[in-house]
Amino acid sequence: PLSWDDEACRLAIEKYMESVRPDAPWCPSNLEFIRRINGLESIDAVKDIVFAASYLVMGLGDVYLGAPVATPLDPRHRMVTTKYNPARTWTAENAVGIGGAYMCIYGMEGPGGYQFVGRTLQMWNRYRTTDTFTRPWLLRFFDQIRFYPVSAAELQQIRRDFPLGNYPLKIEETRFTLANYQQFLQSHSAAIERFQDHRRAAFDEELAQWKRDGQLTFQEADHTATELDDALLPDGISSIDSPVSGNVWRVLVTEGGAVAAGDTVMIIESMKMEIEIHATEGGNVQKIVRQQGQPVTAGQALIWLDDGDTPE
Repeated sequence: PLSWDDEACRLAIEKYMESVRPDAPWCPSNLEFIRRINGLESIDAVKDIVFAASYLVMGLGDVYLGAPVATPLDPRHRMVTTKYNPARTWTAENAVGIGGAYMCIYGMEGPGGYQFVGRTLQMWNRYRTTDTFTRPWLLRFFDQIRFYPVSAAELQQIRRDFPLGNYPLKIEETRFTLANYQQFLQSHSAAIERFQDHRRAAFDEELAQWKRDGQLTFQEADHTATELDDALLPDGISSIDSPVSGNVWRVLVTEGGAVAAGDTVMIIESMKMEIEIHATEGGNVQKIVRQQGQPVTAGQALIWLDDGDTPE
């Protein structure tokens, strides 16, 4: 089951745009990017290919916990993309994406760079043995994966039921014969070549557009603000500092507001993790030094607190 353009995938894109690279060519829609870079007429054409393809599992564990790397048997189903640059800091467990010519299902929540098409059920079962999970990992080398559409709400129920053995998958035994496959490729060689030539031209045009727009490479803007260094703290002001280098994902306080010791004041994304920043003492927020989306270095001031009355 595949929840197409799933809400968890859209959330990951939103977070990426907020804190990493808002103007990336694959934002705000990975599906539109896949359509464009493969020269397809519509997003529906992308969808038709994903649901028509038989993906042959070539490897397991690409992004941890039984995550398959698979490629369509029919070359006319092999859509090609670039990966995120820089990578996402967060991806929902079992998101489905395309990177290069490969499809991957993320085995666990974490970072990532494949272009999203949707989300599916679990690849790994930590706690139970079921009819489908005879071992912790679901798939085997040379399995073939076929997707069918379900809604986001249906997938949520499936994800609750499947690890408990309460959602059966349709599994068929089959045989892959190399000689027959080579004959298939030969008999459809003209159509395959047309598809590949069209895809290659669209891919080249996309890269040419990046060059024209200055998007072929990515370099973070320098947001250094030397006037806000700790050395310039006014009398009676203390600072809440970042323990790591990263980017500000969320600012949870406002200037003039009061905070108590232990309150979460910011969330920093660093090394593909979300790190809560807590106030070590109470006070009033005198200045927010680093804003949402800005980079920070370890030890850099994030917030200034004055010596106002500490909240109870």
